[in-house]
Amino acid sequence: MKRTIVLFALICAAVLIFILPSIAKKPDAPLTGTWDCQSKGGPDGNTPFTLYLQQDGENVEGSVSSPLGDAPISVGTFKQSVLEFEINTPDGSYTLTAKFGNGTLSGNWSFNNEKGTWEGKKEPPPAK
Repeated sequence: MKRTIVLFALICAAVLIFILPSIAKKPDAPLTGTWDCQSKGGPDGNTPFTLYLQQDGENVEGSVSSPLGDAPISVGTFKQSVLEFEINTPDGSYTLTAKFGNGTLSGNWSFNNEKGTWEGKKEPPPAK
């Protein structure tokens, strides 16, 4: 009888060891979603744009949509609450960095010799 109980306990423990990692909560991806943004500075003045981001750990993918056009993010990372990404265009590469906090992004952008700031706020998820 004791052997049966011990064997049953070992089987249960083995099952839990293999099952728990697969049902454990995935790490947060606070950047995933749609962001309403505004750039400041540059020859065009303040310009609204939308970021569509998908975060997987430290990797960030997505695209940007603005009055100047749409483009994919070529390289994106999120480390220690800082988002960094590049958008390649035929005229050059935009580089954007921002600190994430309280559901907002705030940082700097550069394009060729132009520089400015930008900020964004995440759109709430659609109502169910």
